[in-house]
Amino acid sequence: MARSLLLAALLAALAVVASAADAPFLVAHKKVVLIRPKPGVERLSVSLDIYNQGSATAYDVSINDDTWPKEAFEIVSGELSKTLERLDPGSTASQTFVLETKVQGRFQGSPAVITYRVPTKAALQEAYSNPIPALDILAYLSIYDPVCADIVYGAGMCLVGNLDLLSWFVQAKRLVAKYGALVSVVSFVGAFIYLVASPSKSSGAKSSKKRR
Repeated sequence: MARSLLLAALLAALAVVASAADAPFLVAHKKVVLIRPKPGVERLSVSLDIYNQGSATAYDVSINDDTWPKEAFEIVSGELSKTLERLDPGSTASQTFVLETKVQGRFQGSPAVITYRVPTKAALQEAYSNPIPALDILAYLSIYDPVCADIVYGAGMCLVGNLDLLSWFVQAKRLVAKYGALVSVVSFVGAFIYLVASPSKSSGAKSSKKRR
């Protein structure tokens, strides 16, 4: 009796393992490229790649990445969601869309959600993409560096070519913002002194020539 129960339990476990092995296994990779085409404008190119690394077909696959708040991002092209009738073993699918940023600040993106149906199971199955690092949206509104125009999140970071110049520019911008009126007055006085001194120098040079 005990052997019969043990054998039944073993067969049931083997059946569960076999059914689990003969199932789809979806893996999703999410990548965001931050593009700065000109000062004050930033766009995010978001791409999702889904792979079926299992041994069975996934049906009614739904890809959803709608966690981007509308008050901070505007859709330029593409869609935030996509549906597929099926995704066979070894097959891949992609989804891309472009967003334009509207609000300056730090944004932490969430993983995309993928749902799919397995014929042997009643409930929908879920898979998630990788998370992405925090995005510094419109971090430098007045600085445009063509060398670092494109920054890839999830695959690497772009390094500014001249960090000393960038740091100096940021400090100068802060000083102008803080002492803007004083800087304007000093610039005006300096220009006035230069204009007054220039005619006297030219007249002195002419008089010296006449004496000769």
